[in-house]
Amino acid sequence: MIHIGILLRLAARNVRRQRRRSALIALAMALGVALLMLFLAVGDGTHAQWIDSGVRLAGGHLTIETPAFRHSSSLNDRMDSTTLRQVDRALQDASLQHLMVTAVPRITVSALASSASSALPVQVLGVEPNRELRFSLLPGKLTHGRFLADTDRTAAVVGQGLVDRLDLRLGSRFVVTAQTTRGDVQEQLLRVVGIFHTGIREVDDGVINIPLATARHWLAAPATATSVAVLLRDGHDLSRARAVLQAQLPAGAPVFTWRETSPALAAAVAIDNASNYLFNGVLLAIITLAVLEALLVSVLHRQREFGVLHAMGLSAGETAVVVLAEGVMLAVVSGAVGMGVGLGVTAILAHTGLDLTALVGNQLAISGSVVSPIMYPTVRLARAWQGAAVVIGMGILSSLYPMWQAARIDVAQAMQVEQ
Repeated sequence: MIHIGILLRLAARNVRRQRRRSALIALAMALGVALLMLFLAVGDGTHAQWIDSGVRLAGGHLTIETPAFRHSSSLNDRMDSTTLRQVDRALQDASLQHLMVTAVPRITVSALASSASSALPVQVLGVEPNRELRFSLLPGKLTHGRFLADTDRTAAVVGQGLVDRLDLRLGSRFVVTAQTTRGDVQEQLLRVVGIFHTGIREVDDGVINIPLATARHWLAAPATATSVAVLLRDGHDLSRARAVLQAQLPAGAPVFTWRETSPALAAAVAIDNASNYLFNGVLLAIITLAVLEALLVSVLHRQREFGVLHAMGLSAGETAVVVLAEGVMLAVVSGAVGMGVGLGVTAILAHTGLDLTALVGNQLAISGSVVSPIMYPTVRLARAWQGAAVVIGMGILSSLYPMWQAARIDVAQAMQVEQ
């Protein structure tokens, strides 16, 4: 058998000799890989924005609460003071500190909001104002007034939709009524200090933020919380942070991920991811077929050359190796160029952003999250490895049929073909 080095030199010579063919094939493959890297990076960046917005408006990347509260949403299934102390100790773990941005205790209760003009069902969130400023998107969505302060007692921040439906304004007073932990119905007088607009109807029409101390006093639930929401610095640390946290918590306080607490958002990300892969797959399949056709035409026009090589002792398998090596060489070179171009454009857009305001307006609401029209692609090392795998795969797939054709060339007929 001829040494593999000789076969590779034959392949390299053929690539150099057929400059026009090689350039066209390389251009097609480079363009495909560059677009693949760009589309994947834009998709990753978009999903990261969706998730960040969704978890900041909901229960965080991780949510600690009792299993019963997950299903009942009842104050009777809240975490008591002992459990909360255990949660606080677990959150102080050194291995978690560099993974977290902050963690916020909350009391969530369904209530009836009443004003002189109307009464509507709402969800009241008791929050710690100082911590919530680092966690929630609502402070950045205020259109009037201010967010809660630690010194507030009867202050409330409400959505624009609720303000319109209850005919409220800054400084207006209204009442919320809910069942307390004692089983009786208790009213709480509140005053509007801030109005927010997120663009999400469910939030704007039905969410009220009040100080946690006020909620505890109103609902007769001192030193308790229905949940603790954890915001991570990087969503890719989700599994690691959950494992560390869960190992230090009692069985009565499990840790849920945002995929469990926000299934609609998780489904939206999964569907969009699948559509991105489908689109990229079709694009790469078209490019692979174009490269296959170019290689096949090249093989069919070089029958006499392969016939001479066979006559000199080259076996059918070795002929196939030469064709395969040509395809892989072109793929590696053009893939490297395509990855470089794709990652370069992605790195630029990661700083400048891709402004889609003309297409989607000032903001877009998707499955409980507010999406900015300016998309920032995310450069990930894992995508580079995927790009490398795609490059090699394109080179091999586009060479399979030409390999088979080259291996089937009959020496006698090939020697009769005129160059």
